[in-house]
Amino acid sequence: MRAGMAYPKIWFLRHGQTEWNAEGRIQGQLESKLSPLGIEHAQQQAGLMAPILAQGPACYVSPLGRAQQTARIALGHQPFITDARLAEAQAGVFQGLTRQEVAAEYPEIYAANPLNLDLFCAAPQGEGFDAFQARITDFLTGLSEPTVVVAHGLWGQVLRGVICGLSRAGMAALPNEQGCIYQLYNGSEQVLR
Repeated sequence: MRAGMAYPKIWFLRHGQTEWNAEGRIQGQLESKLSPLGIEHAQQQAGLMAPILAQGPACYVSPLGRAQQTARIALGHQPFITDARLAEAQAGVFQGLTRQEVAAEYPEIYAANPLNLDLFCAAPQGEGFDAFQARITDFLTGLSEPTVVVAHGLWGQVLRGVICGLSRAGMAALPNEQGCIYQLYNGSEQVLR
């Protein structure tokens, strides 16, 4: 993926799998601990992070517990700054529900939004896509040095899409892996495993 925007190099880490991820439950800004597999994901990231952290990047982490737990494992003893703008999309009334429950209770919204980014941003009483993207872009435009970011799946899809010059549909279609690092530089993405 390539685009023309110039941002400093960013290493993006999605938090490891949570108990709610394993259940197919929508978290948004609600809390759920890492599952045993999620702890393994963070440990995999820790192995990949050692040479990156040796470069002395700034490190920013979402305030939500699953990202904080991931950061404590993946970043080791590296200090980090907690930034509220890194929280996941606020998914309104969908938070805490499974996708099946959303399909049953909100069939029209569910049918019109098959991908998670679109579904979460269509949630009644939720943050919505425009506000979510604005929050991410505000964080991104303030960066001036190589930076590590530990945050969330949808947050990362929008971040990666902005850097790589993707449309909203392109962002929503991005893979959303755990246990890896997305290296973003010069309008392109490389997945480190």
